[in-house]
Amino acid sequence: MGSHALATPVAVVGMACTNFGELWDRNVDDLLVEATHGALGSAGGLGVDDVDAFWLGSMISGVSGLTLTRPLNISHKPVTRVENMCATGSEAFRNACYAVSSGAYDVVMAVGGEKLKDAGYSGLEMPSVPNDGTPPVLSAPAMYSMIVPAYARRYGVPEEQIKEAMTHIAWKNHGNGARNPRAQFRKEVPKETIAAAPTLAGRLSVFDCSGVADGAAAAVIVRAEDALKYTDKPLYVHALALDAGSGTGRNDSDYDYSDLAEAAASARTAYAQAGITDPATEISLAEVHDCFTPTELVLMEELGFSERGKAWRDVLDGRYDRDGALPVNIDGGLKSFGHPIGASGLRMIFEMWLQFRGEAGERQVADPRFGLVQNQGGSPGDLVSAVTIVSDRRP
Repeated sequence: MGSHALATPVAVVGMACTNFGELWDRNVDDLLVEATHGALGSAGGLGVDDVDAFWLGSMISGVSGLTLTRPLNISHKPVTRVENMCATGSEAFRNACYAVSSGAYDVVMAVGGEKLKDAGYSGLEMPSVPNDGTPPVLSAPAMYSMIVPAYARRYGVPEEQIKEAMTHIAWKNHGNGARNPRAQFRKEVPKETIAAAPTLAGRLSVFDCSGVADGAAAAVIVRAEDALKYTDKPLYVHALALDAGSGTGRNDSDYDYSDLAEAAASARTAYAQAGITDPATEISLAEVHDCFTPTELVLMEELGFSERGKAWRDVLDGRYDRDGALPVNIDGGLKSFGHPIGASGLRMIFEMWLQFRGEAGERQVADPRFGLVQNQGGSPGDLVSAVTIVSDRRP
């Protein structure tokens, strides 16, 4: 496969992220303006006019680049709106990085924002285009809930133990979110409360599902060789990978919902680009797409952090806790932030920005080497997955 590391490395030199939550008093314009100007302010005081081009990630809060030009009051700039389901934020970042690396532009921004609460979006139903009526119509929780019995059958693990690991993941991520001032839900939740919650789809309760939220985040990207002109602590990009599956899983009788092959494929590509041969020991922290707790469980295996069929045990042993060997979703994840679709991928990268600059407060990981962000869209068997790898060391 002809996927390579960036020929000209790039770096993030400014980032910002709004608070996430039910922001009834703010519209998408307010959120995009706050994130954009916040990122520019952290990049040595750059102005909007200093940015050569923008990539905007938004799934339902606007169409075209005008969604960004109007609130920023700018004109005659190339602004590209991108959408790739729930991986939209990472897709905006990936394309912005390519634009700088190619030499087309010197300074670009990736901006992601979504205003879901005003739209009545519940997260239970996934937008779909007209089709021939043969694809199964299932809610997102229903589709992800099928991971649990499938994983149990494949590896001979009692569903009760998988549910215990799911409870641990929810407990961990809410505990991390309680330490993040930008999170939507900032309260620790006892395991007993999580375990006792009534189910809504298969083994999933409300504590196994991410919330619906509004929010925005933005990044300023330049060539790595220019990064120190803007900040003394740039975040260097070591890998950008995207994998889109065939989209046939839900109609394939051989697909059993126990894996997320697109996540594994995107991780393999990213590791090759970054020169990582043992992700379980070389990755210091990871932000992954915990739309549902079994998703995070399976991702530990797809990303090579746990052996196949062993992730549930690693979760219960605390390997992915804040003080574990490989902290996962240390900012609170989608579980604590909610999921404003266009913003989530950039929100994950923002945690890396804080961590590698030593600005994560009580969530700070000591001396991180590589950070991994995995952001996906769709459902098991019908998925796109993006993996980004960063560090504070220039490639």
